[in-house]
Amino acid sequence: MTKSRILVLTMLLATIAMTMVFTACPTTPPLNPLTLLPTDASATCTVTPAVFKTWFQSGSVTLNGVVNPANSVTFPNVPNCSFYQWAEQDFLWLTSPAPATYGGGGGLIVDSPTFYDVSPPAADGSRAFLPHTSGLIRPFALRSAQADAQGLQMTFDSSGTPIQVKAAEREATPLVLNSAGQQVQVAHARRGPNGKPILLDRNGSVIELQFVKGIRPEAKAQIGNAEIPTMITAQKFIIDGIPIFIDPSLEVIDVEQGEADSGVLEAQSSAGGSLVYYATIVNDVYAYYATGVKDGTISSTQFPTSAGDLSNITSFAAAHGKTFPDPNALAIEVKSAWIAAAGLPNLSSYITMNATIPVYSPAVPPPAGTSTMTATGAQQTVQLALVGMHVVGSAAGHPEMIWSTFEHAANAPADTYSYINTSNATATVNANVANVPVIGGVTTNWVFSATTAGNNDSAFNNPNMSYQFPPSPATINAVATPPGIAPSNTMRWKPFGAASDVAPNPIDPSIAASNTEIISINNSVGGMLAAGDIRGNYVMTGATWTIGGAAPNAFIGGNQVGTSSLANTTMETYEQGVHSNPTHQAGGSNCFSCHTSNTTNVSHVFAALKPLF
Repeated sequence: MTKSRILVLTMLLATIAMTMVFTACPTTPPLNPLTLLPTDASATCTVTPAVFKTWFQSGSVTLNGVVNPANSVTFPNVPNCSFYQWAEQDFLWLTSPAPATYGGGGGLIVDSPTFYDVSPPAADGSRAFLPHTSGLIRPFALRSAQADAQGLQMTFDSSGTPIQVKAAEREATPLVLNSAGQQVQVAHARRGPNGKPILLDRNGSVIELQFVKGIRPEAKAQIGNAEIPTMITAQKFIIDGIPIFIDPSLEVIDVEQGEADSGVLEAQSSAGGSLVYYATIVNDVYAYYATGVKDGTISSTQFPTSAGDLSNITSFAAAHGKTFPDPNALAIEVKSAWIAAAGLPNLSSYITMNATIPVYSPAVPPPAGTSTMTATGAQQTVQLALVGMHVVGSAAGHPEMIWSTFEHAANAPADTYSYINTSNATATVNANVANVPVIGGVTTNWVFSATTAGNNDSAFNNPNMSYQFPPSPATINAVATPPGIAPSNTMRWKPFGAASDVAPNPIDPSIAASNTEIISINNSVGGMLAAGDIRGNYVMTGATWTIGGAAPNAFIGGNQVGTSSLANTTMETYEQGVHSNPTHQAGGSNCFSCHTSNTTNVSHVFAALKPLF
């Protein structure tokens, strides 16, 4: 055989070999059809079958069976997996059917008489514990955005810097500084071709502006020698339907179009077009601890984390005739998001409850082109479906609490992310809104995104409406007409609480490693639940805490670990930051951006709550 023929044969064999290799390697990782999580993720955080059985009250895995809470007193406090296991177990516990020891009644443990609703603030700002009673249908509220530590809403400037926002008083005059440094009153506003507002004075002349950006909280804290980062506070005016943010020096802040401090989330019409309604709930240990602190019986400034702390609370409760069915859960706070069940094509895959919700005029969903909806003051009783839940609780070594979050598998698509597979290679799952979950053998549309939205980042997380209250009555206003009040497209920018540019956790060597832990435990728990268990339709997207339980020392990052860029698409929809920002974890906030303490102030409702008795 000639050298030339040998060379040709060698090249041919090499080509065939390479073709076989590429054919054998799929371009898309294998995904679970329900959760859309990669099934070949390395098992870096799991629960063993033997341990999983002990989570169940019966000692064996049963369909929709009662799960015990994680023992927070003996919490091992070993990063990172024990934190994720704690979160998974407590979610399964809270969404278990309530046994007789919790008051029973066929509802959920989180809806049993062992738990208390936190009322909306009264005129004086106070809140009350509202005990759950069998057969009582309680009201849920519309809440537009997560408040920060001072009770103010947040938004982001065009660089991803967070700013606090305070709604301007009804009679306040919108004054701004023009580019010449002169104060000018704003009379009208319109959108320019680049989306930025054009402001007009009383004579109809354009006000020449030099837009500014907010001050990063880390820089402001350093200047003021503050321990807890603070943000610049801007006044928000709505002028001709356009939100204008004015800083204390009367300069107009350049806020990215679509970023909104009070964006309202609405389900797609294919899912019924419901608004999202919210409730804050605490357990019995939290309620009696708060009461004991407020009446001076318990001397403490931090949530309970030890057997000694718990003993003080149980003794105080016993003195008032109260015992706890599961005291080792310690203090638990739950924030949950719900939509009206009517119109959901796969309702049997959701955890549901009945509640009353506010009535708006026009009714939800409103006619196309609607620019304003007004609360009528009336309520209507409906069935609600759970779409999101924050599970928050104190545990040994962590008075700042562990903050974890869960979402229904059909909520929204995930942005592109990486993970480590069983071959110890880094693999990528690309964003694809057309790839939807299969629930009960049937494909389903996303609840908060159209499958035709495409994969252009600019198409997502742009609210079409904002919530205004006070003044009374509350209103929902279109950001722009068109499209008016209508659903928008939502995506999880940081699918498992890790940004694309900054490692969230010193324990993990990479973003992919961090993502893998969350994917791994979801696969582990979901694979061991009984077939058809309704809780298997929910996915944990992460959990965060601080190193050693210390107070957070930066707006983002610092000593915040776990999945430290955590957001829930139903509760922090429009607080995920600027997707393309290359610094500070691509912008956005996380739990400790607002909950900036390891004292009881980490819970925003604690100080406002009146004692039980």
